[in-house]
Amino acid sequence: MNNPLRLCLVLHNHQPVGNFDGVFEQAYRDSYQPFLDVFEPFQELQISLHISGPLLEWLDDHHPEYLERLAGFVAAGRIEIVGGAFYEPILTMIPSRDRVGQISAYTQWLEAKLGGRVRGMWVAERVWEQSLTQDIAKAGIQYTILDDFHFRNAGLGPDQLHGYFVTEDDGHLLKIFPGSEQLRYLIPFHKPHETITYLREIAQHHPDSVVVFGDDGEKFGTWPETKQHVYDDGWLQEFFEELSKNRDWLNTTTLTDAIEHVPATGKVYLPDASYREMTEWALPVERQVDYEQIQLGFKQDPRWSQLEQFMRGGFWRNFRIKYSEANEMYSRMMMVSQRIQQAADRGIQGDDFERAQRLLYQGQCNCPYWHGAFGGIYLPHLRNGVYRALIAADNLLDKAIGKEGSFVEASSSDFNFDDRPEIRLENDKLNCLVAPSAGGQMYELDVRAICLNALATIQRRPESYHRKVAAGPSNSDSEVASIHDRVVFKQAGLDQRLQYDSYERNSLIDHFYDDDVSLHEVVRQDAEERGDFIQGVFDATIRKNPNRIQVRMVREGKACGFPLRITKGVTTDAGSSILEIAYLLEGLPQDQALHFGVEFNFAGLPAGAEDRYFHRGHERLGHLGTQLELVDVPSLGMTDEWLGLDVEWSADRPTHLWTFPIETVSQSEGGFELVHQSVVVQPHWFVHGDAEGRWSVTMRLSLDTRVAESRLAEQVEQASIG
Repeated sequence: MNNPLRLCLVLHNHQPVGNFDGVFEQAYRDSYQPFLDVFEPFQELQISLHISGPLLEWLDDHHPEYLERLAGFVAAGRIEIVGGAFYEPILTMIPSRDRVGQISAYTQWLEAKLGGRVRGMWVAERVWEQSLTQDIAKAGIQYTILDDFHFRNAGLGPDQLHGYFVTEDDGHLLKIFPGSEQLRYLIPFHKPHETITYLREIAQHHPDSVVVFGDDGEKFGTWPETKQHVYDDGWLQEFFEELSKNRDWLNTTTLTDAIEHVPATGKVYLPDASYREMTEWALPVERQVDYEQIQLGFKQDPRWSQLEQFMRGGFWRNFRIKYSEANEMYSRMMMVSQRIQQAADRGIQGDDFERAQRLLYQGQCNCPYWHGAFGGIYLPHLRNGVYRALIAADNLLDKAIGKEGSFVEASSSDFNFDDRPEIRLENDKLNCLVAPSAGGQMYELDVRAICLNALATIQRRPESYHRKVAAGPSNSDSEVASIHDRVVFKQAGLDQRLQYDSYERNSLIDHFYDDDVSLHEVVRQDAEERGDFIQGVFDATIRKNPNRIQVRMVREGKACGFPLRITKGVTTDAGSSILEIAYLLEGLPQDQALHFGVEFNFAGLPAGAEDRYFHRGHERLGHLGTQLELVDVPSLGMTDEWLGLDVEWSADRPTHLWTFPIETVSQSEGGFELVHQSVVVQPHWFVHGDAEGRWSVTMRLSLDTRVAESRLAEQVEQASIG
């Protein structure tokens, strides 16, 4: 052929902030290293490679020889390094200043480490809004890759998508390649010759075409069953051989080479979109089910090929509606971003400021902010990774601006962007966020010494794939399948573990129950709620003195048919790791007891480990997934020896206590699995009013990190000696 087809193979290798070292290492052994081993002998082949910042930093620390090897391929012109935003954020989720900052910082880091010039970038999850164009261009990027789905949504037909396009925003230009969804499903799940046949047909009908495969590098070895298929069974070797044999009409080349030798197909403005599957996951569950059913119903219709391009799912930003916990992480990230911008406006500079900015970028890593075929928001270690970075950034910002020593502060603002004020209580040890308009609940509690949000919990919700879980395991063929098509149960009996919460799993949740309610009924959400305080709006005031702050919240409502008034206060002191939580109930009947409980949820404390346990004094009461039913006790402790954290709850009157775990049945690339999310600790009382119909209790929540701080001091001392 006189005008050969150009095939751009673009790999996206990524591991998120907060992932385990063992996962990084396994992916390196199963995907990243063996791919280069197979690729190296095929001297005539070229690829484009994007490696996310969290992964490349880990590789730099643990396998510097891999970076040296990559630099050699770059110098030889065989691999083009594709840039991106440093810590793989969804660009539409972060402020413009952080978009430009992340992209520019990563370009500089890549060019310094690997050589070569970075001209293009990977857009995380291909989440696109047209206004991104100018920020990407301002950061010095000339091209990016999206999916052909974006272009079909703009009205382009399949025969128009064998090249690249130019787009524009506010006078800024950017070149955009459409990645082929067909190739995403062919590679590596079908025989190599099927891909060659598909490409040959394009080459015959569309001379001088550019076709792009852009997808996860982990599908070459890390995705389930692919290591055997891709390497042991020789799929990748055979694929490269097929590419080499067909070089007379098929050139594998880089994206930059394509731009330099082929003119743009035309100009386009793309609607807000992502890859097709992501738009489906972003829908509310009920609409997601409807969407799937409509697709199934119409796929056999002869008109489907015409109808399909008009099928559109949801909008990525609505993950923050679908999962309130994603919005809480987002709003916390925005608080830090705004603080950094304010510090920059004041001329603050130095190492602490720069490290805080880098930690902000880490806290913008996209993975725990959404959910689809991957665990995403349901993976506690990823949520913890985001919060750890954001809390650490706050700590460093305090140092950068000279805010050191003991202090205590309180502020009120619409921190979570719901048009209602929240309250922030902060000292040098703790940071606490309370939502008076949402039941007066506490939804964040940062332990600053160990950078842990002890309330990074999640509500159990229906998911569209729960229909498959409820149906149970079924026989499937032995073919290697895409993650989007696999149905694998990592544990037995998951259909019995499906359970949903009627409220968010925060803390200071006020319950009224029947007198004879059992722990089992509370655990199973079968206990009927007899009050209206869980989601009620509380009036709030802040009380301050130089060393002590308090938020006081009041609401009048009903419980068990009685009009009641609840006042609750959260108090802390400068230099203290203790929250004092006081309740006053008024309007209680004197001739009848009401069953009242206050629910706390604690995250970041895993179950099933011997070094993470409940205790009273020196008596261990079981690991943190244990159901406990304690009677007339004054306190309960929770210890995580690995974190070096001891949490103690206590009250000034004898208390009944329930504890139980919150676990989700969620989907990850490995299949359906049960994931421990948080520990419920719920003191509950049978309350009688005094002569004035009043009853009160004062609780203390102590978060002791002395063990963790002692370890850190030892590490610093050893490092200084070394």
